Parts: sequence; C-alpha cells; structure tokens
Amino acid sequence: MRKIMFAENLKELRTAKGLTQAELAALVGVDQRTVSAWENKVSEPGFEMLARLCDVFDESIDEMLT
Repeated sequence: MRKIMFAENLKELRTAKGLTQAELAALVGVDQRTVSAWENKVSEPGFEMLARLCDVFDESIDEMLT
C-alpha cells in the first residue's frame, strides 16, 4: 500500500512554482489558512479541490497523493 504524501507534495510543488500559500489559495479559491491546514496535515481537500490543485500544478491526482 502506498503512503499518501499529499501535504509534502503540495508544499514541494507550491514552493517549486514560487507561490506563497496566499497566492495558491487565490488561484484555487480558498483562504490561505486552508492551504496551511493542507500542508500541515490538519485537513485534506475534497475531490473537486484536488482536481483544481492538479490543474494548477499540471499533475495527476495519483501524483499529488503519492
């Protein structure tokens, strides 16, 4: 079974793209605190939001989660 690495992947992709949490939040339509919660493993996005994040980073859902 593969370990879900969403929080780590999100932070790595965001910083590689030179985005702040606030900038990413604006791109996907959430508050900066939501992005922070995702990166700190407090919460995870639903499927629709995960799809938006995949679009921003040009990644597949599988790549975002593993």
